[in-house]
Amino acid sequence: MEEAGDEPLFCERAAGIDIGKQMVMVTIRVPSDTRRGGRQQETREFGTTRRQLLELADWLRCWGVERAGMESTSDYWKPAYFLLEREGLELLLYQASQVKALPGRPKTDKLDSVWLARITGQGSLAGSFVPPEEIRRLRTHTRYRRRLTQARTAEKERCEKLLEDAHLKLSSVISDIHGVSGRDMLRAVIAGERNPRVLAEMARGTMRRKISRLEEALDCSFFTPEHAFILPMMLDNIDHLTAQIAVLDKRIAVLCEPYERQVAQLDAIPGFGVTTAQDLIAEIGVDMSAFPTAGHLCSWARVAPRAQQSGGKRKGKSATGRGNPYLGGALGEAAASVGRTQT
Repeated sequence: MEEAGDEPLFCERAAGIDIGKQMVMVTIRVPSDTRRGGRQQETREFGTTRRQLLELADWLRCWGVERAGMESTSDYWKPAYFLLEREGLELLLYQASQVKALPGRPKTDKLDSVWLARITGQGSLAGSFVPPEEIRRLRTHTRYRRRLTQARTAEKERCEKLLEDAHLKLSSVISDIHGVSGRDMLRAVIAGERNPRVLAEMARGTMRRKISRLEEALDCSFFTPEHAFILPMMLDNIDHLTAQIAVLDKRIAVLCEPYERQVAQLDAIPGFGVTTAQDLIAEIGVDMSAFPTAGHLCSWARVAPRAQQSGGKRKGKSATGRGNPYLGGALGEAAASVGRTQT
């Protein structure tokens, strides 16, 4: 038998931070003062206010901590991560499921922080991608724009369901009932107009070829005062969301000015547009060295199917796993767009 030494440490002075909403438990592991090659550790509890997190940063600096690791617990990790990052500390953010998968420890806040300090010192896990601050500011706007767009789409779907309930088959004739012609007709119905011929004559442009079909679709026999009460609320909500999205578009354009070249390059790809390009940059930044290989980026984008096989049988649906849903959604929309082209 040969003597086998311990695995070298990834960093000698490491810290583990167990994140909570109101408190964080922090353990530091540093070389021992009394035993050569040994380790010593200390655990303290800190609050999550700015003053208390600054005290945490000072404590870590006093011990010369080289790197700190923490779990991505909900959004509670962000105040600690961003403040410590601004204080010049090197941080690693671990995916919670990967940390929990490692065996050999009971489950308490203190022991969690000890475990995080150990794996940070040993370099057992790779940290998750966290973009720089200027990209994070852009991301805040693009993600909220996507949420508002989804909310507007949901409201439009509710509006169409209401029209179906009133036997107004407008969406069977007009592809976008919220266009100029469709809105004129809906506003007239709300105002009390019930003559299908009058309503159909509000069609504009090429839609006038469908006047006979519009007359049939705009039969208001089942349109009740209850429908007339709800419909304008839905339309106003859609218009309000559209106005908010327009404001965000202007702000995002300003934030993307440093990345005009990259936006133009992405916009030139079939299926992409300026909005998709902005969303993409907000999620992955412009420094691709953050991803070791293209495969890592594909996995992060949720476009790398994960095969599960046992006993020669394939299980599941080859789901792409836990990736970035915003990035995956943007790429999915681009794929759907380019699929309708002849490129």
